[in-house]
Amino acid sequence: MKNITLLITLSIALIFGITSCDTTSENGGTGTMSVALTDAPANYDSVNVTINSVRVNNGETAETDSSESDEEAEEDGWVTIMDQSMKVNLLELTNGNTIMLGTEELEAGTYEQIRFILGDDNTVTVDGKTQELQTPSSQQSGLKLNVNAEVEDGSNYTLLVDFDAARSIVKKGNGGYLLKPVLRAVSLAETGSISGTVQPSDFNTNVMAISGEDTVTSTITADNGNFTIIGLQEATYDVGFDPSSDQYTDSTQTGIEVESGEETELGTIELKSN
Repeated sequence: MKNITLLITLSIALIFGITSCDTTSENGGTGTMSVALTDAPANYDSVNVTINSVRVNNGETAETDSSESDEEAEEDGWVTIMDQSMKVNLLELTNGNTIMLGTEELEAGTYEQIRFILGDDNTVTVDGKTQELQTPSSQQSGLKLNVNAEVEDGSNYTLLVDFDAARSIVKKGNGGYLLKPVLRAVSLAETGSISGTVQPSDFNTNVMAISGEDTVTSTITADNGNFTIIGLQEATYDVGFDPSSDQYTDSTQTGIEVESGEETELGTIELKSN
């Protein structure tokens, strides 16, 4: 009887041990999340924005604001990725350029939202004149984006955020400017890119990735005519070319396929003169 009792006890312990191991395997472990920033071009000399912090949410629904400490934010389900204020000229982040805002080790799992908390020291320079970018307090307290980022044990998840300067700046009737940020976030590993060279190259050409009637993002050619559009989700795009010179006409290449993790090379695009 003692042997039978011992056997039952060991069996129960083994069952609980296995269950515990399975739960740890499914919910345990850590990975890292990196947040990178890029931008589409805008017709300004510079656009400087101050980013105070970046946080991600692990599924909690509680709100947070810019006055919360990191510890308070974590209690509300927010985890800080970046906590040192950084001033960024968005127009330096075009044509495939990015800046890394932060990297943090996180518990493995799904992170449903990202929040940018902005400062109030934001400016735009137009024709050599720098003006304040008025930023509504609601924008400073946190810009939320749904991301559904899956951080796996032992892996690194890179979230690419496209801060669209052209769409984010609104000119007021009195001549001032408002900052109303327009952001797009994608998993870098799930995106591809389009690259090529536009000729002639002695002027800039705006290059746009278009899906349906929507311009998803854009870039501007470098001095040598090269361009790269990054952060494109797998799909078929039209690519539009809008030269700044009046001597050349707009053109479009249709049916450009983009695959995740791949660069679609268009080669040399010769602009047609008017």
